[in-house]
Amino acid sequence: MEIAKRAKMISPSLTLEITARAKKMKADGMRVVSFAAGEPDFNTPEYIVDAGRRALDLGLTKYTPAAGTLELRNAICDKLKNDNALDYTPANIVVSNGAKHSLFNAFMAILNPGDEVIIPSPYWLSYPEIVKMAGGVPVYVMTKPENSFKITAAELENAVTDKTKAFIHNNPNNPTGAVYTRSEINALGAVIEKHELFVVSDEIYEKLTYERKHHSIAAYSDVLKDNTIVINGMSKTYSMTGWRIGYAAANEQIAAAMSSMQSHSTSNANSIAQYASAAALVDKLHGEAFLEGMKATFDARRALMMLRLQRLGLEFIEPKGAFYVMVSIKKFIGKSLDGQRIRSAFDFASVLLDQERVAVIPCESFGAPDYVRLSYAASEIDIERGLDAIKLFLAQLND
Repeated sequence: MEIAKRAKMISPSLTLEITARAKKMKADGMRVVSFAAGEPDFNTPEYIVDAGRRALDLGLTKYTPAAGTLELRNAICDKLKNDNALDYTPANIVVSNGAKHSLFNAFMAILNPGDEVIIPSPYWLSYPEIVKMAGGVPVYVMTKPENSFKITAAELENAVTDKTKAFIHNNPNNPTGAVYTRSEINALGAVIEKHELFVVSDEIYEKLTYERKHHSIAAYSDVLKDNTIVINGMSKTYSMTGWRIGYAAANEQIAAAMSSMQSHSTSNANSIAQYASAAALVDKLHGEAFLEGMKATFDARRALMMLRLQRLGLEFIEPKGAFYVMVSIKKFIGKSLDGQRIRSAFDFASVLLDQERVAVIPCESFGAPDYVRLSYAASEIDIERGLDAIKLFLAQLND
C-alpha cells in the first residue's frame, strides 16, 4: 500500500520542528524566549468574547450556510467598502475555517493541473504547498533585498509564461514585513491586467502597518478586481487566531465554486465564531480602540527590536507591516560552537535554541535560506532578554 502522490509532494515544515522543541523545553520547566510566534500575544477583545457567549446562550450552535451567515458576509462587505474601496455583495463572500482554508479553496477553484502560479520569494511557507495540493506548479521569483524583497513590475513581467494562471500578492508580507506603495501596486496591476492573470491577494496583515498605508491590489481597476481573490480574516486584526475565521472576496463565479467545494469538505465555519466575528466588524468603536492599542504596542516593539539588532551589527529588512523582522545570518554560516557547525539557517536556529534557549524561525522554507525570522509578538522584556542572549551566542561563534 502506498500513500497518494499529492501527499508525497508536500514538504515538511522546518518551522514546526523549532517551535515544537521550544514548546517542549518550556514544558520541561526551562525559560525560553520565543521569537517564533505567528500570532498576536493579546487576548481576544472582551466585546468579541461576549458576543460569542451570547451566541451560545441563544443556542446559535447549528449549521450555517456553507459560505457563512448573511450577517457576517454583510459585515465583511461593509468592511471591504469602508477600508478598501471595494464594492461586493454577500454573493461574493465565502467565510472559511481561517485564511489558510480560504487560500486552499481559492486555488482549488482556479487551478488546473500544470497551471503555474508566480510566487515572489521570500514567501509564506504554505503558499507553494497549497498550490501543489491544488495541482498547480509554484514558480518562484527571487526578489532583491535592496528593494525590501518586493517584486517589481519588470520582475513579474519576466516570469510570465503561457502556462501562468495566477500571481500571489502578500501585502503586508510575511516574513519580510514589506508593504507595497500605491505606485508599486499600480505597476504590478498593469502587468497582471495585460496578461489576464488571476491574483490571490493575501491581506491578512492589512491593519498592522507602520509609516505606510495599506492598499489592496483589487482596487487597481474593475477588470483586475474581477480577477482578484482577496483573502483576509479575523486572526491578526482582532487576535482571534484560534477562532478560525477567514474569508475570501471574489467574483460570483469563483465565490460560488469555492462555496460549493467547501460544502462538500468542511461545510461551514464554526457558527459561534461567525457570530463573534460579525460583532467584531460591526462594533467599530471597540474594534478601532483595540486595534489602535495593539498597533501602538507592536510599533514600539518594532522600534526596540530594530535598535537592538542595529547595535549587534546585524543586517535586516526594516519591516513596514505585520510583526516580523527578517535578519540575515549569512556571515555566520560556516562558523561553529562547541563542535556544532552552522551550515544553514536551520542549524543557526537549532544551535541558538540549544545553547541560549532562544527560538527564531529559519527561513529556508520561506525561500530565504540565509535569513531567520524574529517575531516581535513578544513583550519588551522578552525582546531585551532574547537579544541579550543572541549577542552572547554570536560572541561565542568561531571559525
